[in-house]
Formats: sequence, C-alpha cells, structure tokens
Amino acid sequence: MAIVEMRELLEAGVHFGHRAKRWHPKMGRYIFTERNGIHIIDVQQTVKRLEAAYELVREDISNGGMLLFVGTKRQAQENVAEAAERCGMPYVNQRWLGGTLTNFRTIRQRIDYLIDLEHKSERGEFEKLTKKEILGLEREMAKLNRRLGGIKNMYRLPSMVFITDVRREHIAVKEANKLDVPIIGMVDTNCDPTPIDHIIPSNDDAIRAIKLIADKFADAVIEGQQIREALLAEEEEEVLEAREEWGEYVVEEELPIEAEESMDVKEMVSEMDVPVEAEEFVSDAEMSTAAEPHFEEGEADASDDSSADDRLDSKEEAGEGE
Repeated sequence: MAIVEMRELLEAGVHFGHRAKRWHPKMGRYIFTERNGIHIIDVQQTVKRLEAAYELVREDISNGGMLLFVGTKRQAQENVAEAAERCGMPYVNQRWLGGTLTNFRTIRQRIDYLIDLEHKSERGEFEKLTKKEILGLEREMAKLNRRLGGIKNMYRLPSMVFITDVRREHIAVKEANKLDVPIIGMVDTNCDPTPIDHIIPSNDDAIRAIKLIADKFADAVIEGQQIREALLAEEEEEVLEAREEWGEYVVEEELPIEAEESMDVKEMVSEMDVPVEAEEFVSDAEMSTAAEPHFEEGEADASDDSSADDRLDSKEEAGEGE
C-alpha cells in the first residue's frame, strides 16, 4: 500500500510552484510544465521521493534516531508543532536561533535555565520575591518558552532535520550541513536544491501541503518507535528464555586492585588452597650453604687430624716399597 496517493497531493496543492520568472534553474528536472505563468511540479517524483524519505525516517527512528521539525513561517507554525508533538519529536516553529545546532551546548544551558525557573515557580519560590521581580521572571520564562519550548526534550543533536521551507530556513540548512546532519526538505521551484540531502519537490506555501507532508513524517516516526519497542521486547524475551534454560550464574566479585595490594602477605598465604609453611621459603644463599657438609667445632678438628695421619701412613708405605 502506497504511503500517499497522488490524488491527496493534488487536493492539497502540492503541485503548484512559483511564478515561472522566479524559478531556480536547478529545479528544472522537477518541473512538469508551465501553466498561466506558474510552474507545475512533477507530482510523480514527489510521490517517489516522499516514500523514500518516509522509509529513511522510519529506519532511523527504529535505530534510536531523532527527527527535528523546522517551520517558522506562519503557514507552517501550527502544523509543524502539532505533527512534532504527536510523535514526541522536537520542533522549531517561531524563530531559528543562530547556533541551535552548531552551538548546542549554550542552547542547552538556556533550556536548563528555563526548566529550573519553571520548577521554582511550581514549588512556590517566586512568592518570596517582589511583584516586579516575579513579573520579570515570568516575562523571561514566556520568551524562552516561545523560542526554546519546542526543543526542551532535545538532549542531543538530532540525527535528521525536516525543513518545510529551505529558502527561509537557510541558517538551519547551513548548520545542518556543517555538522553533516541529513536534511529532508520541501523544495519549491524557486529554491536551490543543492544543499538538501533528500529533496521533496512540493509547494512550501500552501497550509494543506505542509500539513500533509508533516503528518506523513510524524506517522513515519511513530512507526519507527513501534518497531524499536518491538525489537527491545524481543530482546528481553530472548534474555528471559536464556535465563530459564541455562539458569543464572553467580560470578564472584573480584577484589579491587587497591584492596589486593593492601592485603598482608600472611592473609594472602592463609587464603591459598594448599597451606604453605614458612620453612619452605628458602633463599638461594641458604640453599648453597645447605649443600655443603656442616660440622661442629670438635668434629671438624678431629676429621682434619685423621686425614693428616692417613696421608703420613701412605707416604711411609710407599718408602718401604721402594
């Protein structure tokens, strides 16, 4: 079953481009014809590219990815927010702050500051302040929520970015290209498709067209999340089955290196399987002295005298023989 039918795209006005005199030459391959001075987009290519991008998003989300929805023009603000909130993905629908991707650490600090203010307000800590201070903090919270409220749940850089108007959001396009984040963009006939990784030729001004395509990508995200949950459930079942079949093996914890080094030698010897006596530890010097015969003082002198008498007797026998 097709993800989207050509009739749906035609009813939403996806095929209407800009005036012929404002066209971008690199979009010529996606233009079907010209009618009343307006370019007509080839909807067949839109269907193919939309289906390819749909599969790509679903696979990326199933692998733990994140899709950032971007659409700050009036026609796209509400539709982008609804689609992103429906699938639980971050979005930017008011103004793209420079450095949202390339300087994400600073942006995240401002988000954490906003969350901290909201927690303080919930706990009633603002009641201790004056009315002027409370009004100032409330205005600051409203401003931060308006600019950063859609990316509160974005704790890391997204794996893909969906942009409804690549010409208006040229800063977002540059930042994504700098960080090698793939871009899925609705590209109209007056836009340059070169910096876009996955081009969806379509009308980027019609509210119904933006809503249709944004909802399709929200559906792709939801399908990817369901696939991921199913895979995780299968892995848990496999682990449980393996435990039931083979049982759980208890592995004794090894002592840390510091503990082993601090142990006394006697304690280490006592923990060995075979007891080792201290007498068995003999040095090389002791072994060399133990190999030689050992006599007491009296025994040594007597042995020396007996050996001298034996030598004299042998000499006298030799003289008598001669």
